[in-house]
Amino acid sequence: MRKFLMTIVLAGMSVGMMAQDVIQLPAPDKQVDMSLYTALQRRHSVRTYQQREVTDAILAQVLWAACGYNREAEKKITAASAINAQDVVVFVVRKEGAYRFSPDNNTLKKVSSKDLRPLVAGRQTAVASAPVMLVLASDQSKFGGRESGQRLGLLDAGYVSQNIYLACTALGLGTVARATMESEQLAKEMQLGEEFMLTLNHPIGWE
Repeated sequence: MRKFLMTIVLAGMSVGMMAQDVIQLPAPDKQVDMSLYTALQRRHSVRTYQQREVTDAILAQVLWAACGYNREAEKKITAASAINAQDVVVFVVRKEGAYRFSPDNNTLKKVSSKDLRPLVAGRQTAVASAPVMLVLASDQSKFGGRESGQRLGLLDAGYVSQNIYLACTALGLGTVARATMESEQLAKEMQLGEEFMLTLNHPIGWE
């Protein structure tokens, strides 16, 4: 009887731990008051941030703008993509860990329990205080071994980056596109395979 009860307890703990490893984000609110042209006029880079939380609801809006589905039936994303490879994967880095964003089910799956923000910041330590950092990685396997894969991956990251900029501006957030980061160590901590190429990152917070 004791063994049976212990099995139930351990099973419950395992389910609880799995649940913590996957975060279901709220459905993104796509009704934003600021127009596209106003966002273009106001877009600028921000490198210092308040110590104020970016909620999951707001994060969901930014992630949808970055590379969520705008044509769900066809699984087509908001950002342009070379040969429709959709190679860019967005990772969310916060104090409590790092997560991979899935546009398929609007979830964050934990890939690390460490605070990896200092690795994202690299030598530009001032941005490490941002409450959220988005790291863009290109899955080079999506290009089928093309010699142009790296160049196309960088182009696709640029499209996603601009979407992040404009979404942050429309939502009153600050951000800056950066190539600086401790790429090798960061990829190792996030358990990325050799097919992934880290491209850009975006600290995000309130200016």
